[in-house]
Amino acid sequence: MTGTPHDVLIHAAGVVKHYNALRPLRLQDWQLTRGHTAALYGFDKAAAELLVNLLTGSSLPDEGVVRAFGRATSEIADSADWLESLRRFALLSERTVLIEQLTVEQNLAIPHTLAVDPMPPEVRDAVRAVGDELGLSPALLSASVQGLEPFDLIRVRLGRVLALGPELLLAEHPTAGFDRADTVQFARLVADVVARRRIAAVYFTADQEFAKVVGKEVLTLRPATGELSSSSGWRRWFGSSTS
Repeated sequence: MTGTPHDVLIHAAGVVKHYNALRPLRLQDWQLTRGHTAALYGFDKAAAELLVNLLTGSSLPDEGVVRAFGRATSEIADSADWLESLRRFALLSERTVLIEQLTVEQNLAIPHTLAVDPMPPEVRDAVRAVGDELGLSPALLSASVQGLEPFDLIRVRLGRVLALGPELLLAEHPTAGFDRADTVQFARLVADVVARRRIAAVYFTADQEFAKVVGKEVLTLRPATGELSSSSGWRRWFGSSTS
């Protein structure tokens, strides 16, 4: 999808990145505009992580240019500059750090403060607002992160990455290992959250049930060329989409 320069959040052009795979990751010419959501097929876990690193500037392409929020990632000056730019992203994956020794509520507070015991009242209010948004019960907020069921764990991770009001959610295979009921429930939840917050989102997935709910656009990578092509007929295959 193309847009005006102000509306384009991500633009990757002529990108090639070599890594431990049979062929390099290629991305020919792809734009993501403000408020848009896309589900991307053709990225396994390693490729999805690599592309997220390229989009956030933690890794640079061997060829081509990645622009995020109007600036080439190669222009990031230093670690402080990079950390500031990273605040605009919500990075949802199994690598989203949670501290098992803390409660869910304390984990959700950490983006705001390290003072979690006792927790400042204004931080507790912010955490509970996110909890309400994600359907986290008071009992779950007070529970330890250790031993949470996958559906609860992904909701806590989502709350953690949304804490500072990002503009773009990048989610790497968030429903891997889920059963159908949890997949559909989480898809509806995250689609509602993204729409309510009016943020953009990219979902790396191989899950058709998930993609039909969350993606306004479904694109499939052609690894040899780096082209992201529309998955023709996907709405007909899946049925009508809620988003």
